Amino acid sequence: MTIDEELNHLDSLLRRLKIEYEVYFNNPAKRPPADLEWKAVALIRKHSDGGRLSFSQRFRYNEMAQRYAIYSDLWRKKTRIREEGYRRPQDALLSVQGVRAEGQQQKHHNVYGVANAAGEPRAFTMECSENAPKEDVERLYNALVAAKKKSGEAVSGNLDSFATFVKNKTDQIRKKHGCQAVEYSVELQDGQVKLKAKAKS
Repeated sequence: MTIDEELNHLDSLLRRLKIEYEVYFNNPAKRPPADLEWKAVALIRKHSDGGRLSFSQRFRYNEMAQRYAIYSDLWRKKTRIREEGYRRPQDALLSVQGVRAEGQQQKHHNVYGVANAAGEPRAFTMECSENAPKEDVERLYNALVAAKKKSGEAVSGNLDSFATFVKNKTDQIRKKHGCQAVEYSVELQDGQVKLKAKAKS
């Protein structure tokens, strides 16, 4: 493969790796995607000296290497919590935290390590506009369900009823505040998982 083809392959590996780890953390029976990660790390190491890369290729490589470093750090923390158990309510939120996908910085916010006014960590934040993509609503639903399960709370409703709720709530808030989008967040307050919505200009 050419260098550009290898970089394209690395980008594809990182995207697949992120999806596989999300599946792993939400399914107790799954194994971590070690083989896939090994392939990605091997490519990152292969071009680490940058000697064969052009300026644009080096820029792209650095972005992907940095992205993997962020992913890897989060996966390591979540794996430790998974293995040791959820000792604190905050750990349940950490277990469903994600990192924003490339090209979705405006919709999915990496809020790892950020606390709200009460000093409690926020697990997942997402913006919905008039016609939110189904996959975005599903991500929000999965984050809420996973947080509730891991904090020992009962889960009611299904994805379809949740999607209807989000659409109606989004329309209601947009009409009331005249805003373009609504920000939804899964948060831990007083030991309970909450779904919050607020207007975004």
